[in-house]
Amino acid sequence: MADIMEEVAAPHSTFDTILVLDFGWPSSVYDEGAPRVDPAIFELGVPLLGICYGCQLLAWLINDKNVARGEAREYGETDLTIHKVGGSNHVDRLFEGIGDTLHVFMSHFDKLVHLPEGFVRIASTKNTEFAGIAHQSKPIFGIQLHPEISHTDRGTDILGNFATKICKARPNWEMENFTEKEIIRIRKLIGDKAQVIGAVSGGVDSTVAARLLKEAIGDRFHAILVDTGLMRLDECQQVKETLQHHLAVNLTIVDGAELFLGRLAGVVEPEAKRKIIGETFIDLFEKEAIRIEEEARHTPLAGKVEWFLQGTLYADLIESLSYRGPSATIKSHHNVGGLPARMMNGQAQLKLIEPLRELFKDEVRAFGRQLGIHEDLVMRHPFPGPGIAIRILGEVTPERVDIVRKADHIFISMIKEAGLYNQACIAGPVKPRLVAKQWDRCLKLTLLLTLIEPWE
Repeated sequence: MADIMEEVAAPHSTFDTILVLDFGWPSSVYDEGAPRVDPAIFELGVPLLGICYGCQLLAWLINDKNVARGEAREYGETDLTIHKVGGSNHVDRLFEGIGDTLHVFMSHFDKLVHLPEGFVRIASTKNTEFAGIAHQSKPIFGIQLHPEISHTDRGTDILGNFATKICKARPNWEMENFTEKEIIRIRKLIGDKAQVIGAVSGGVDSTVAARLLKEAIGDRFHAILVDTGLMRLDECQQVKETLQHHLAVNLTIVDGAELFLGRLAGVVEPEAKRKIIGETFIDLFEKEAIRIEEEARHTPLAGKVEWFLQGTLYADLIESLSYRGPSATIKSHHNVGGLPARMMNGQAQLKLIEPLRELFKDEVRAFGRQLGIHEDLVMRHPFPGPGIAIRILGEVTPERVDIVRKADHIFISMIKEAGLYNQACIAGPVKPRLVAKQWDRCLKLTLLLTLIEPWE
């Protein structure tokens, strides 16, 4: 837990540390390998909020008889009744200003059956007697609901109460301050001569990170776009137009389409395709990085290539801290098939810089607007690193890539015309494949289109 808290810095005025236990764990505290924390956290004297499994874990650590193993998941929306203790007691602060009832979302397996010693009940539902608990004298709280999602009314207010009224954090963070401070930090960190390289894809994260580095150190940042031949229609030209012409980023485009498609020829197994794409990407990127390094050596007053830019977000850090279990493989799509590890641990021995690592996606979009990035790019949907290849079941051929690319373009154009693009988080074709419907009938190619609305 200490390692996690080293990553999470917050502006406190009273406490040195704040702990929020929200593991994303869908099972039981009794499961083998279930995440645990040291019971000594109760003696730290710092604010502590257990959410869902975190609430059950708090009660279980005090006495395992407080928690009964669940027989079925309680999943869905329900009405929460808030119980006021009254007086000047701190236990009412979590739901301060919320009212007496609240529509919330719950998703848990185990159930609190006894109130932990020293705690009082602060919330309940029809099926959950102890939906919210608070320690009578310590700033320790547990809730069975999920305040972090939109299905819970006023969830942001609950979290805000914990941060400001209980933890005494000052809500003084503003994007304008972040931009100025981050540019100063980057300049100080990198110095006056060192060069930075980074992979860009045309996505929101890499574009915002690239623009920030350009703002901080100018042409000492080298953006590299590898054209895999698996990108969306006219994507390379669009990235070039955006980064080079509109944002003045020092961009190099590496044409690798023939190499990628050649190595993928005849390959059917999905993980084999992922590995080939990742390794090929790294080969081309590393070759270009070496070229930039050689040029720097022969340029007067130019420093060495010492840094590698990664568009890591705060959500990526959370995912990388996941415990063994249902969410353990969530980060498999990051790091472009191991590119940062190879650049840092191989011959180059580069240091990693992650200027967006304290931001969530909506904050990155706001940051991009402030840096002058066009709204169309700021609101662009995510696209898988392996590109169109990962959307094709079976062999990746130029013909199939072309079909999916055109279908994606047509579909995206249609939902934009209908005013639906910004209402979805992902849209496009998914996994075309050969399908035999009956013994005497074969559909040559099936194309599935999907449009996914965001959770929030």
